[in-house]
Amino acid sequence: MWGRIEQQDFRSRVRGTLLGSALGDALGAPLAGLTLDGIREAHGPDGLTAPAPAPAPALGRRGRVTAATQLTLFTVDGLIRAHVRRDTGAWHPPTDIHRAYLRWAATQHDWGPDERRKDNGWLAQEEWLYVRRGPARACLTGFADESLGTLDQPKNPAARDAAAAARSAPFGLLVGWEPALVLQLAVECAAQSHGHPTASLSAGALAVIVHGLTRGDSLDAAVQRTLGLLGARPGHQPVTDALQRALSAVTQGSPGPRAVETLGRTADSPGTGPNGPDAADTLAVAVYCALVAEDIAHGLRLAVNHGGDSTAAGALCGALLGALHGETALPAAWLAELEGRATLLEIAEDFALEMTQGPTLHSPTEASPGWLTRYPRG
Repeated sequence: MWGRIEQQDFRSRVRGTLLGSALGDALGAPLAGLTLDGIREAHGPDGLTAPAPAPAPALGRRGRVTAATQLTLFTVDGLIRAHVRRDTGAWHPPTDIHRAYLRWAATQHDWGPDERRKDNGWLAQEEWLYVRRGPARACLTGFADESLGTLDQPKNPAARDAAAAARSAPFGLLVGWEPALVLQLAVECAAQSHGHPTASLSAGALAVIVHGLTRGDSLDAAVQRTLGLLGARPGHQPVTDALQRALSAVTQGSPGPRAVETLGRTADSPGTGPNGPDAADTLAVAVYCALVAEDIAHGLRLAVNHGGDSTAAGALCGALLGALHGETALPAAWLAELEGRATLLEIAEDFALEMTQGPTLHSPTEASPGWLTRYPRG
């Protein structure tokens, strides 16, 4: 049973996670592909210190998000749909997440919402989502058809970039689940597009850390628990090594761009995937920046001002800090310009309602028609 205070705290952390991730995504987007020297040349000696327009034609104005935020929204949609569809006796969340990602894939090639698709729910009717925002190649190919990638037969087994991790924070908001189950679900769903263990386990690690933070753990404690769970998984070493490096770096001098760059490999480094830096290194950057952050804005600035995957590192760091501190700690001026903020808040509220009051919204015998219109069981 959820008390009023517990519900309010949970809602704040859900909103903080989703909005924080989107803020980091939008902050890092203008820096995609730039070295640290290139960032300083474009934005001054301190680098990028506040949201700026992204140069790519598909991005444009300040606060514009990328495919990372699009996919995060559809992750939440899939998780809600999984809980709703459980009433039918069918319970396989990876399938519901996969269906949600296929709805995202439609936004990457369709002109707009398909009004004939009654099972789309409300999110797939959002016009602003129907545009490409720099999606990773592995996401496009992973969701190019209806076949479901699994751990035994993953999609894109060589893909090791951080795009799967950047959409995986919502798994950590399943606070009623045990951490091992959160890890398993996030890893299974990451393998639907990113089959390399470094990518899928980085996604799982991010989810478990968010899970601990949402439950009220400190960031250090959440990372330590994650390390314990990862140790039993095949192929974990690059991810556990990266997390250990992040923890060690906290005590090795003042935080700054050069310290961040020692954790995250640039696009020319060995072990880097075809779409950017290794997911484990990007996760290390995000965790380190969250650990040393004086506040959320400071942490996000650190997370994006380097020559690695600024967009994914910003999204991961924002999710961690948002889960840790809740929505009220997010920089208000940045939120005011964030694209899709209303959609993020709406789905955050729906997720919190589903997790805390689901039985009053639907059951095997009855359901609110409005809720099933938003989240169809099909």
